[in-house]
Amino acid sequence: MKRAFASSPIKRSFARPLATSLALAAALACAFGANAAQAADSDQHEVVIAYQDMVVPWRYAQATGEVEKETGYKVTYRKLAGGADVIRALASGSVQLGEAGSSPIAAGLSQGLDISLFWILDNINDAEALVARDGSGVTSVAGLKGKTIGVPYVSTSHFHTLVALQNAGVNPADVKIVNLRPPEVAAAWQRGDIDATYIWDPVLAQVKKNGHVLITSGQVAKATGKATFDGFVVDRRFAKDNADFVEKFVKVLAAADADYSAHRSAWNAASPQVQAVAKESGANAGDVPASLALYAFPTPAEQASKTWLGGGAQSGAAQSLLATATFLKAQGTIQNVLPDYSVGVDPQYVQRASPH
Repeated sequence: MKRAFASSPIKRSFARPLATSLALAAALACAFGANAAQAADSDQHEVVIAYQDMVVPWRYAQATGEVEKETGYKVTYRKLAGGADVIRALASGSVQLGEAGSSPIAAGLSQGLDISLFWILDNINDAEALVARDGSGVTSVAGLKGKTIGVPYVSTSHFHTLVALQNAGVNPADVKIVNLRPPEVAAAWQRGDIDATYIWDPVLAQVKKNGHVLITSGQVAKATGKATFDGFVVDRRFAKDNADFVEKFVKVLAAADADYSAHRSAWNAASPQVQAVAKESGANAGDVPASLALYAFPTPAEQASKTWLGGGAQSGAAQSLLATATFLKAQGTIQNVLPDYSVGVDPQYVQRASPH
C-alpha cells in the first residue's frame, strides 16, 4: 500500500509505468513468440479470458459454462483488478480476450498493441461515479482542490476524474490522485485514507453508504461530450485464427444481455442469475439489481451501427477512443495519439450477430 500512496505527480506516475510495462510485455511476447505459436498450433481449442469485477449480465453465462457449451473450447477465466492489468496481460500473450474500459483500450492502442475492440460490454452511463466521503467537507467537484482521490490509473474512472476536475475549473495537479485498484479503494475508504473516489460497483455501492455522489459518468458525458464505455478486446492474431469462436462468444454475450433486458424484474437478489453475477463479480446479491440498472447495454444491432462499432473512423467507439487518447495526451498521461482509432475497432462479429 505504501507504493500506492507515493506522492509522485500524476503526469509521471500514470503514463510512464504503462508505457514501460507495455513495452516490456511486447518484448516478452516477441521473445517467447515461437513457443506461443507452437502452443497455439498444438491446441487451438483453449482460450484464456480476462475479466474484472464489473456487475454485468454475462457473468451468469460465465458462471454456467455457456461459452464452453457453445464453442467447445476449454475456457480459463482470469480475474484481474483493472483495465490496465488486462491490457498488459493481452500484451504479454497470457490472455487472448479481455474486458477493459475505453480509457485503457485507447492507451493500449496508442502504444501499438495489436488488439481489436469487438463488443461493447456496456455504456457506463451512471455506473461509475465520483463520490466524496461524508465528513470530508466536499460538496462539489470544485471542492476537491487539495483533497485526496483514489482511482485505478488508466481506467475510465481515472479519465473522467481528470475531465470532471478540468470542467469544474480544478487543475488536477492541485489534487492528490493516488493509484488504487478497486479492492484497494475499498480498504483505503474504510481506513479514511482518501477523501473521494471515482469508482464502479461493487465498490461504488460500498462507498455510497457513507459518502455522497458528486457526479456520475453519464453526467460528465452530457456536460463534456466525453463518454466512456467498457468493451471486450481480443488479440488480433487469435481472432484471425479463431474467428468462429469469437463469433459464437459474441452470441453468448448478446443472449445474456437480451435475457436481462427482457426480464429485469426476474433478475432479483434471490434469482440464480443475480446470485451468479454476485459470485463472479464479488458483489452483494442485494446490490446487484440496482447496479445493473445503472448501465446501458447496447444490442448487437445498435453495436453494429455507427453509434458504436460500425462506420469506420466516424464510429462512436473510434471517436470516443480518439477523444480519450487526445485528452490523456494533453494531460501528459500517454505519449501518442493515433490518427484513426478504427484500426482497433472490429464490427464484423456484431454485424453477424445482428438480425437482418
